[in-house]
Amino acid sequence: MSLSNEAYEALRVSLGASAIVDESAEALAASSHDTWPVATKLALLDEHPYQADAVVRLASFDQVPEVLRIATQFSVPVTVRALGSSVTGQPLPVRGGIVLDVSAIPAQFEVNERNMTVTVTASMNGGELEDALVERGLTLGHSPQSLYRSAVGGWIATLATGQFSSMYGGIEDLATGYTVVLATGEVVELKASPRAAMGPDLRQLFIGSEGTLGVITSVTLKVFPLQYTRLTAFALPSVEAGLEIMREQALLSLHPMLLRLYDTDEARHAMVDREFASPVLFVGTRGPQELADVEMSLLTDMALKRGATDLGPTSVQAWMDRRYDFSTVENLLASEGGYAETIEVAHNWDGIQGLYHDLKRALAPLSDEVLSHFSHVYTQGTSMYMILLGRAGSNREALERLRTIWSTTMQVCLDNGAELSHHHGGGLARSPYSRRSLGSAHLVLEKVKAALDPAGILNPGKLGL
Repeated sequence: MSLSNEAYEALRVSLGASAIVDESAEALAASSHDTWPVATKLALLDEHPYQADAVVRLASFDQVPEVLRIATQFSVPVTVRALGSSVTGQPLPVRGGIVLDVSAIPAQFEVNERNMTVTVTASMNGGELEDALVERGLTLGHSPQSLYRSAVGGWIATLATGQFSSMYGGIEDLATGYTVVLATGEVVELKASPRAAMGPDLRQLFIGSEGTLGVITSVTLKVFPLQYTRLTAFALPSVEAGLEIMREQALLSLHPMLLRLYDTDEARHAMVDREFASPVLFVGTRGPQELADVEMSLLTDMALKRGATDLGPTSVQAWMDRRYDFSTVENLLASEGGYAETIEVAHNWDGIQGLYHDLKRALAPLSDEVLSHFSHVYTQGTSMYMILLGRAGSNREALERLRTIWSTTMQVCLDNGAELSHHHGGGLARSPYSRRSLGSAHLVLEKVKAALDPAGILNPGKLGL
């Protein structure tokens, strides 16, 4: 047990009755799982290997500095947890200590419509924030599938991105500033308004750090006006044709709101048509109508030149209406022996096709269906999802299959020189591969960790630390 009686008493005295220190078996078991399919299967097997000694539920972010000072003093590990929507195990404690639950901290936000920003408590549900902004004719532009299940602070911690990133960018582009509490209790505000050249951009230091370097307490994000939107889908002769369209539009500096290329296996799901027999590209443009129409015209020309057929907007609009639906994966995981996994990676244009084919071959024996789509496009390359759906004889077998899927995918990506994660972060799933993925740069992470968290209390066991 890493939470000594002395440390427990210090916490109780410091926090008083406004915070809850819960050591119940139920609380410890619940906080040992997130939405990582491996963790889901462990829960169904009534196995809880990632347990803290106590769950500390805060009533205010003002309590974070004192909790961290006490944890550093007594060398107590601290793992922050908000809504637990991680799919790779970021909020799971691996060395006991404290799970710092911030999910009940009241959410507040303030919009500055002159500067087009919103400042929000890190505990706020992203979907609730988006809904409040839409009522004002605004949008975050940040739209992960987990929008209604994730907290704003988690977006910063995991370097999140959303389905419309080709237009709006990832969280690193959308966050203008945030407040973080260091392991030793100091509160630091990091901002650039609108840009600052006073040394390194220190905002980037904690983005994607997965709670290993500090605790995010508030975030200032860009907001955008809601604008006219065009949608359509293109049936394509091949995945390669779709990738060339995506690459060409990036080289022309187009910024479509939506750009998602599905291979034939996943196109059948995206089109809700089991007989659909080709890859499909979903496209959306947004902006002043004249601009959105011109951009859609350019994208249509690119697609038609590569043998595409314009299918119109109906299927894309249907996808837009259901894009937060996790039921296919959740229902399969909930069934005996059922398993499902979504692993996103990324690669340059000169390597993405080879990576796609290698992963399809390597994963085919491990699942009933291996689906793939490409999204989040850059001048240098694109991200790629591998989605696996299958059934094994039991939950135990399904758990082992999921572990094999992860190890196989990571090895193929390393062999291809690909990025092991595009936006789901490392967590427990990828931590064993972090040093190989980052190479010599991991030394920088180690040195930063040692400087900012000298007692090593913050979310140990993640990012290869």
